[in-house]
Amino acid sequence: MNETAEKILAFLAYLLVIVGAVYILLMHRKNKFAVHHAKQALGVIIIAISMFIAWVVGGWIISWIPYIGFIFTAALFALVIAAYIVLCICYITGMMYALDANLQSVPIVGEFANRLSSMIFR
Repeated sequence: MNETAEKILAFLAYLLVIVGAVYILLMHRKNKFAVHHAKQALGVIIIAISMFIAWVVGGWIISWIPYIGFIFTAALFALVIAAYIVLCICYITGMMYALDANLQSVPIVGEFANRLSSMIFR
């Protein structure tokens, strides 16, 4: 496979979010470059989804505290939004790495995404 096709596959892992990453992990396992970026994309998405679920569960529990529970839940939501902004920047950086044919991990969450996706897709 030529370098342009590898770049396109790696970019599709980010562009098509979960579907693209799973497609590459299932159909193009021999392409190390595309698989690396698929794992990175999937790792960032899994982190984002788990943060939202943690906020929903934690916010529901905290909201039962009278008077201040709602304030803490709103503050936690602000933290989740800030983390989502950071994750979006990481995701866009991963897209740029894929288009530049760079095998580097995404910043901040890249190594965690590698470990997380390696546990899921062995």
